[in-house]
Amino acid sequence: MELQFTLNGKKINIQISPDQILLELVRELGCYSVKRGCDTSNCGLCTVLVDSKPVLSCSTLAARIQGKTVTTMEGLQEEAGKFGAFLAGEGAEQCGFCSPGLIMNILAMEKELNHPGVEEIKEYLSGNLCRCTGYMGQLRAIEKYLAREGGR
Repeated sequence: MELQFTLNGKKINIQISPDQILLELVRELGCYSVKRGCDTSNCGLCTVLVDSKPVLSCSTLAARIQGKTVTTMEGLQEEAGKFGAFLAGEGAEQCGFCSPGLIMNILAMEKELNHPGVEEIKEYLSGNLCRCTGYMGQLRAIEKYLAREGGR
């Protein structure tokens, strides 16, 4: 089937199989920041933004993005780099495997929630698993990032 959508600002017109998942498609198109983790929608590693909303690409059929805009970390490198500096500053980057999915959710949360508190942040990010950090460093980095000058 033919699929037309925008990926990181670029118009894409591609033939896909009806059962292809979005995770496979964006990786085929060179977006390697999108990771395969659990394949059960439980870890957040495969998070992409579809029309600015976080979506788990491991459980989304590619056909569902017809006419939509998909953004991966490759399309948000400047914003991702800014938050990444906060992660590194708190020693929370560890292996980095989960970082792209976490960062995609944080960038979406920043636009969606206005001055979220700790509990709101935890709730928003509840589907992001990290096997290295223990989350406290990540939470400190998120709070500092959201409180930065010019932040929301």
